[in-house]
Amino acid sequence: MNDNKFLLNTPELKKENQLLHLVENQTKFNLNNCEFSIYETHQSAFGVKLHFDTIAFTAMLRGRKYMKLENKTPYFDYFPGESVLVAPGETMVIDFPDADETPSQCISLSLNPEFIENSLNHLNYNFAKVDENSTWNLQLDEYFLFNNQSLASATNNIMRIAMDDNSQKDIMADFALKELLIRLMQTQARSMVEKNLSKNKSRIGFVVDYIKKNLHQKLSIETIAKLAYVSKSNFFKMFKDELGTSPNDFILQERINKAKELLALNNSIKETAFQTGFSDTNYFTRVFKQLVGVTPKSYQNKVISY
Repeated sequence: MNDNKFLLNTPELKKENQLLHLVENQTKFNLNNCEFSIYETHQSAFGVKLHFDTIAFTAMLRGRKYMKLENKTPYFDYFPGESVLVAPGETMVIDFPDADETPSQCISLSLNPEFIENSLNHLNYNFAKVDENSTWNLQLDEYFLFNNQSLASATNNIMRIAMDDNSQKDIMADFALKELLIRLMQTQARSMVEKNLSKNKSRIGFVVDYIKKNLHQKLSIETIAKLAYVSKSNFFKMFKDELGTSPNDFILQERINKAKELLALNNSIKETAFQTGFSDTNYFTRVFKQLVGVTPKSYQNKVISY
């Protein structure tokens, strides 16, 4: 399991006598520009189809699904902390092998296409990206995502608004949906960068590739900005727009991700710190514990014992 996934809040499961269906029981909340649904399955089932006419953002809360997108993918496991973006007209084909013992719970947000188009047009017109080769746009092929903190927070927010009894919920939901769209696009961009899909197409891809290859060195934002042919201030804006994080935070997280890999290979703490650009072992230990929750040694002992 990816230990960088962020789990979503989980509404209480319904009791079986409250369910109309034991498989994909739907509780629906209608908003101006989206339909928010909670699906629960309390009984093992196979080959269940769930069709979406408009673009839909889905996320797992509990349990496990084994599923595919009918016209696009082979079967894959779908766990809490993960999200799937479903294209208009697409059908999920789902197995629930564990639901007898562990009920599954997921959400879907079916989004108004006109709302999406207007939101993207507004962003591209008023908040154009620094990189002229990049625009605000949903990538329907980048459909499987791990929830980062920002995406999880935005999803929790729209869930809270949809389920709340508030006369202003449609207005609040529209603002929350715009944030969700931005966080979703930034998460997609980060995912594509991780897979090197954008390396040769955009400045941000080039920059991330450079950072990953030079984690053992001191990385100067000014130098990286020059390599990307943008000013330092525009570099910060480009990075934040594309990936939803600052370049400094990104570099620090990448150093720690690399450190995890090296520790799992039984490298010493001192060597790991050196290989990931930390000149001071104590500082490395402090940062590692802050971001991972345990010391490098504790982390190493845990992964090696597995």
